[in-house]
Amino acid sequence: MAAEHALPPSEAPEGVARGRLRKAPEGFIDRAGVRAVFAEGRHGRRDFIRGAFAAALAGTAATRASGQANPVPAEGGDPNILNLPAHSRGLGQPVATDGYGKPSRYEANVQRRQSPGLTQTAQSSVSFAPLQSLFGIVTPSGLHFERHHQGWWDVDPSRHRFMVNGLVKKPMVFTMDELMRLPSVSRFHFIECGANTGMEWGNVAVPTVQYSHGMLSCSEFTGVPLITLLEMAGADLQAGKFVLAEGADGSSMTRTIPMGLVASGQVLVAYGQNGEMLRPENGYPLRLVVPGVQGVSWVKYLRRVEVGDQPWATKDEAVHYIDLMPDGMHRQYSSIQECKSVVTTPSGGQVLLDKGFYNVTGLAWSGRGRIKRVDVSVDGGRNWRTARLESPVQDKCLTRFNLDWAWDGRPALIQSRAMDETGYVQPTYRRLREVRGTRSIYHNNAIQSWLVQDNGEVKNVQLS
Repeated sequence: MAAEHALPPSEAPEGVARGRLRKAPEGFIDRAGVRAVFAEGRHGRRDFIRGAFAAALAGTAATRASGQANPVPAEGGDPNILNLPAHSRGLGQPVATDGYGKPSRYEANVQRRQSPGLTQTAQSSVSFAPLQSLFGIVTPSGLHFERHHQGWWDVDPSRHRFMVNGLVKKPMVFTMDELMRLPSVSRFHFIECGANTGMEWGNVAVPTVQYSHGMLSCSEFTGVPLITLLEMAGADLQAGKFVLAEGADGSSMTRTIPMGLVASGQVLVAYGQNGEMLRPENGYPLRLVVPGVQGVSWVKYLRRVEVGDQPWATKDEAVHYIDLMPDGMHRQYSSIQECKSVVTTPSGGQVLLDKGFYNVTGLAWSGRGRIKRVDVSVDGGRNWRTARLESPVQDKCLTRFNLDWAWDGRPALIQSRAMDETGYVQPTYRRLREVRGTRSIYHNNAIQSWLVQDNGEVKNVQLS
């Protein structure tokens, strides 16, 4: 096993009179192919927004004077305001009879999507969360990304059992009813697949943030701390340096978890997600929650935890989810998801329809703690401005950031760079590859770049 190589520390999206953005559902160039862009001046926020709106309105007036297509209603007024719509003049629908609420039909395009470039075996598959369409930090359960190694199951909770064995005084078996009688906690945490952004390692510029970063979600999880169950079984916390978590699906997913994480009380045996029971595709009725650690260790359909004195080196940690280093060695048990961020709007596949004010927004996260700061650049990293971190900012949880930006219609290169509370700074691709080489698949946390072209189209690019 190779030693772990750590890198050293080193705003309104649609419509109205400001810049307008089209969120299309779906380039790869180097720095030499990108036009020079310049940093915008710094202003007070109120003056900045006022000036951006004024510029947008001036552009609208010029468009109207030239006789070009005009998105603003004519002087007679907007008929959508002057004429009452049907829903303001009639009776609405009764209480939903299907028993479970659904999104508006106008939001039908907001959904998880599979990539045609990945494994097409239905039972070994992945779907990506639509990050570009989400607000705040919580991922709705029905849009949570999926990764399956042997397909998903809807397990009968009355027959499901959870066992604790190994270096314990009294091996124990719990039913779901017994687990749910115990004191529980609820916490917000992100979960990210170790292969998230993996295609970018091979210089594959997938078109949208959904495909580049969409193996990422964040939920409120409810369950029992694993340490509580180990203590009930009399686990030897001195000799027991690790636990082995095993799932009940056909792949028998098994992962080694350091006892240090378990003893901290952070690791949960969870049955709840976003205020309801887990969804079947997310491990119903029971899964492990290991905050800050790659998603494969969040074992679904959890049926057993074994306490031991050394790592198990199972098939899913000796062959998969390991990093091939430049010297030919494999970096194993590299579970922590390092500090990372991505701008979700504007992002690949979207189109800026007008010059003017935009809210640049995105997500930041770190497996080592809280996000401390996020900087945003609109000129490919030449100049950086500090974004606003929106509350709450929580431990090992997604953090939403925002930055005011006035687009002048010229090409721009948008990036975000996060720092966590340990002082770790998200690296560039150049810095990451100096340490990790070019043959990796997993644990890519490099800075993402989006090119806004002069026609407003946003492309995925990668700067060396």
